[in-house]
Amino acid sequence: MTETTTARSMKADGWSVIHDDGFIDLVGPLWHRCVDGTNEYAIATAAKHRNKRGLVQGGLMMTLADRTSGIAARDQSGAPHLATVQMDTHFVDAAEIGDLLISRPRVVRTTRSLIFTSTEVSVDRRCIILAHGVFKIVRPR
Repeated sequence: MTETTTARSMKADGWSVIHDDGFIDLVGPLWHRCVDGTNEYAIATAAKHRNKRGLVQGGLMMTLADRTSGIAARDQSGAPHLATVQMDTHFVDAAEIGDLLISRPRVVRTTRSLIFTSTEVSVDRRCIILAHGVFKIVRPR
């Protein structure tokens, strides 16, 4: 499947690209859609995401969990700037090249200065990683 075919297929399934001219564009694109009120984010894996074993690189899945957890935290808090303080990631299963990684982040709790998240990254509803994040609300000085 070519990148153009993937993009057409993703758009047909209700996904839209999130433009990010930083690191995410190097590993992405990052896709978004809302299903029954739940935000979902995805990366369609390709050869560039392969590790030495021929599977999807774990760092890509961690990046997806971190970025999408941060989006959820920012959206709920309204804070324009956040910093990841901690991200615990549990690798539950492997993903193969060609898989569509789907992240479903949620905010668990918000305090005056911290936001706690829980995110599952899955392939065809099969859990690949579980990630729990803590984000610091960065206030202007």
